[in-house]
Amino acid sequence: MGQSGQASAGAGAYRDPVTRCAIGVAYAVQGLCFAALLTQVPVLQDKFDFSDGALTLLLLAVPVVAGLGSVLAGLLAERFGSAVVLRVAQPLVCLAVLGAGAVGDRPLLYGVLAVFGLSVGAVDATMNMQGVSLERRYGRSILASFYAVWSAAGIVGALSSSANEHWRQPLWVGFGVVATLGIVASAATGRRLIRRDAERALAVDPSAGPAVPWRPIVLIGIGVALMYVADSATSNWSAEYLRRGLSSPAEFAAWGYAVYQACMVLGRLGADQAARRWGPVAAVRAGVAVGVVGLAVVVAAPGTAVAIVGFGILGFGLSVVVPQSFSAAGQYDPAGTGLAIARVNLFNYVGFLVGAPLVGAVEQLTTWRIGFAVPLVLVAVIIPLATAFRPARRQSASAVPVGE
Repeated sequence: MGQSGQASAGAGAYRDPVTRCAIGVAYAVQGLCFAALLTQVPVLQDKFDFSDGALTLLLLAVPVVAGLGSVLAGLLAERFGSAVVLRVAQPLVCLAVLGAGAVGDRPLLYGVLAVFGLSVGAVDATMNMQGVSLERRYGRSILASFYAVWSAAGIVGALSSSANEHWRQPLWVGFGVVATLGIVASAATGRRLIRRDAERALAVDPSAGPAVPWRPIVLIGIGVALMYVADSATSNWSAEYLRRGLSSPAEFAAWGYAVYQACMVLGRLGADQAARRWGPVAAVRAGVAVGVVGLAVVVAAPGTAVAIVGFGILGFGLSVVVPQSFSAAGQYDPAGTGLAIARVNLFNYVGFLVGAPLVGAVEQLTTWRIGFAVPLVLVAVIIPLATAFRPARRQSASAVPVGE
């Protein structure tokens, strides 16, 4: 562990606040940077004069590149450790965000976004490797707390974009503040991340080979992808649904996504306790069932207020899925190579690639209500898939130092 925390004799009694804080910072920086860039996409569209079609293709290309980054991170982490990859990739995410605001022509923007996609994919994979390794050491579910930090930092990133627009600052100024905070925080805590030798020692079976079974990983990954179908539909189309589908006033258009994210933070604050008390399978099934109810409220909403409540219920319910998916993936990688987590992370981007275009296409052919009924049906499929989240019997690892 960093310099603090000693192993307790009782399983599940272990504490290491220093390492836990360092890993939490990685999640926070990722959420901050991602939200800061995502919420300024309309400004980038105007700055570079992208048509809606060209912008859509550009936004679809980023998760494809991120998938490549996730695969590369899995290979590098197996050899060098996830901490090394994370400490290199996270500053690149920050610099790419700054670059997106500073460049002045399209070719340079394409290059910056390629770096952003690769590094985001690498960070997504390696921060979850770190989180799962520490969860193994704790001997109980803690990963949802990291995702609560990610979501909360995302809200801060969105607010920073709003402040930058309010004060009419150049785009690079707002991105520069975010990038500087991210780089400083990452550098200050990077040495406290879990080293490669400790990752091996914390593995369920350090002597096991690197082979990772595909079937359970695919089942877990499908659940992740379906969750992100609903997530990307909400992030991309909730404002349009409120404005055009329900004739909401313009000032309320962003409330659906804001309430969705706020309730996701609240849900993730309690998701670890739910998984400990009822087990991950029951927690995932219950959360997804709540999410389905939320989407049903959205689809049936007679007006703005009810729809916003529906988006909040959706965020609260789905908050448990992603943390438990990476916890479950970790059990299928007994040697602690990180390959299983990197593979599950790929399905994250599949959901993003499918969700927004699918709902948008259905809306073009029918209505917004029917468009949001599509993720309602797809999310419900996670309920029977939840058996893949059942953990193998795990024990707390022996005491080993995890930081530098």
